Amino acid sequence: MNINAIAQEVFLIESEAIAGLSSNLTDDFQKSIKALLASKGKFIISGMGKSGIIGKKIAATMASTGTPSFFLHPGEAYHGDLGMIEKEDIVLLISNSGETDEVLKLIPFLKEQKNITIAMSGNKYSTLAKNATYHIDVKVEKEACPLQLAPTSSTTATLVMGDALAVALMKLRDFKESDFAQFHPGGSLGRRLLTKVGDVMRRENLPIVQLETSIKEIINIMSKTRLGIAIVQENSKTVGIITDGDIRRAMEEFENSFFRLKAEDLMSKSPKTVQKEAKLLDAQNLMNESKVNSLLVVDNNELCGVVQIYDLAL
Repeated sequence: MNINAIAQEVFLIESEAIAGLSSNLTDDFQKSIKALLASKGKFIISGMGKSGIIGKKIAATMASTGTPSFFLHPGEAYHGDLGMIEKEDIVLLISNSGETDEVLKLIPFLKEQKNITIAMSGNKYSTLAKNATYHIDVKVEKEACPLQLAPTSSTTATLVMGDALAVALMKLRDFKESDFAQFHPGGSLGRRLLTKVGDVMRRENLPIVQLETSIKEIINIMSKTRLGIAIVQENSKTVGIITDGDIRRAMEEFENSFFRLKAEDLMSKSPKTVQKEAKLLDAQNLMNESKVNSLLVVDNNELCGVVQIYDLAL
């Protein structure tokens, strides 16, 4: 039995299920999005079993992309947690069959409270679909499970449809990287977007040399400071930068006169700089555009530090 072939068959079946979702879309998808955009309440998601696990992921995605959302277990809701649902909230009920008893038990309360409900199921004629405000069809032709029992293609389709809801809301709200970072301050993106260059820059023992500094002394200073650069100044003003790459290229080009070279012979004029108050993401973008690993940090046009690509990582 070819194990890789089994995996490839799963990929094919589930990719076809995802591709088929486009034909499932109806006006109810658009109406659901418009209702969520207009809502002043929360987006509460509920489902049993595997549908519930997918629902938790959808809720997490929504919450991190600008839609206040949380997952509510239907069994716990029916036994006391229905008070978590307020009248202005929109509720997404997930059930592939549309006949899950624990989910259907929530409908009378939601109707009585006049909540907008969105059903996500694979059966548009189901009890759930018929009793929801809107129905989003996630029907698939077949499961990847060879017994057609374990939810596989159907859960993937539900997950992707949830992503479609989240992305549509993001785009219509013009949700930006800076917004995302506010909900992820501990992540790498949040750090790059919220942390300033001045917070991470090297400010002490900077490798500063003068125009007349000898190559021998330049190498010595660069070795001690371990930044891979030397900052060239004249009358306390920065006029150039020397990198370890400049040193290596000079060794090849000026083999016989290498040790007679001075800083002014090696430096690159107009080094790339970044403001102290700039965000780490701005520094990263500038490094990528300029193809450099180090930037001189300035404050009121005065050198105050050095930031390197390594400082941008977590």
